[in-house]
Amino acid sequence: MTIMTSHEVLLKPGQGNSLSVVGDIFTFKAVSEDTNGQYTLVELRVDPEIGPPPHIHHREDEAFYIQEGELEFQLGDQTVIATPGTFLYSPKGHLHTFKNITNQRAKMLVWYMPAGIEKFFAEVGVPVDDPDAPSRPATPEAVERILAAAPKYGIEFIV
Repeated sequence: MTIMTSHEVLLKPGQGNSLSVVGDIFTFKAVSEDTNGQYTLVELRVDPEIGPPPHIHHREDEAFYIQEGELEFQLGDQTVIATPGTFLYSPKGHLHTFKNITNQRAKMLVWYMPAGIEKFFAEVGVPVDDPDAPSRPATPEAVERILAAAPKYGIEFIV
């Protein structure tokens, strides 16, 4: 049995490991090892006209707090325009998606509970040095990598 221990974490603006994942930049602020497996916290930058297809997380709840920009969210059968200060929550097993509907990059905090999904993003993403740099576009190879890895992490894409 593996026992994880929590520890203090201090990351200043711009710090954290960053990955480009099909048009988004994920900067990890806290992961399994930091939170005793309780949650993963990501600062997510979403380029214009980008967002994942509708999907379901079968292992984790997901919560979003919009910091900059506007995103169109679908939670179940409800669609909302989320602006800075908006909080959204999608329990595991629920269909959801989002898209940046503007011509400016959006930024939000995303919590995944419990932690572990960072392993999926590490498998499908590409490391980046500067989270403020443009993300890498979605190539057919990147999309295939995501679709192939998703079932292993309990993610179901509705395409």
